Amino acid sequence: MSDFTTVYFTGIDRGFNVPSVLADFNLFGMDIEIKCYGAIIAFGFTLAVLFGGRMAYKWKMSLDKMVDVLIYGTVAAIIGARLYYVFSKWDYYSAHLSEIPKIWEGGLAIYGGIIAGMIAAYAVCKVRKMNFWNLIDIACMSLLIGQGIGRWGNYCNQEAFGTNTDLPWGMWSEKVYAYLAGNQVFFDANGITVDPMKPVHPTFLYESISCLVGFVVLYVICRKARKFSGQIALCYGVWYGVERAIVEGLRTDSLYIPGTTLRTSQVLSMVIAVVCAVLLVALLIKYIKNPKPIDGVDYFTELELKEKTKKKEEKAEAEIADADETDVSETENTDL
Repeated sequence: MSDFTTVYFTGIDRGFNVPSVLADFNLFGMDIEIKCYGAIIAFGFTLAVLFGGRMAYKWKMSLDKMVDVLIYGTVAAIIGARLYYVFSKWDYYSAHLSEIPKIWEGGLAIYGGIIAGMIAAYAVCKVRKMNFWNLIDIACMSLLIGQGIGRWGNYCNQEAFGTNTDLPWGMWSEKVYAYLAGNQVFFDANGITVDPMKPVHPTFLYESISCLVGFVVLYVICRKARKFSGQIALCYGVWYGVERAIVEGLRTDSLYIPGTTLRTSQVLSMVIAVVCAVLLVALLIKYIKNPKPIDGVDYFTELELKEKTKKKEEKAEAEIADADETDVSETENTDL
């Protein structure tokens, strides 16, 4: 591990050596470097996929179709996350077009990935004849797992932190100092006051905790109180929208709406949270007034499966009984 920085926290007397490179080696004459950020993202992605696959299996969804969604959705999410970031910094990238594809140098926006990934998933569901809303309910729970774990990659890179704080978990490192000291002009232009010598909010930690807690909350809702397809996705929009709007207001690396001091992700988060909350309440009221089974042939609870099977058996028995009565009636008519 050739690159690391020492990170200090206000309430802890010692520092922690945090690597940004997990491993570097030579293979067939090529120098290969594995970043901790990439390894952590891959780990979070893997757990999210495993959870999503397990839920799809329990909900009787085709795993073959789910793989199609995963492939196209992932590719679209990466492209969308990059384009969102590039367009937010178009003043720079318009003069450096060759740098647009260089995602390994950083610059991915989560909302761009979510939007593009959902569009791709919707298209695949239409083609493969899957229930999009059931799929998106699973995807949103999986997404919280990936986000919660992936944020620790920001810790290894010492990025995605906030403004100064005196709280016991305030964080400081030479990388924090270098970033804050080198971007004072940017901060002044956007009304942000920071002292490079003082600890900062570890906003990556706030988001990690919120996402993992959110996963537990949404999973419980899914198990105990899911009333309609798309409910979990709306709950995700409310939970993550509120959390991101709050945390984004603390960060020092926000993307801004051109010509304003409004943080793009903060504004978008508030809009998403409000829209999802209104839709969630409206659809829950509609369900209370007119309750009905969850949409989609690809999802049934164990109780619903038993009831469905029982109804089929009763229907078959009734048809047999009707057929027997018809035969008896015809026989009696013949005897007469």
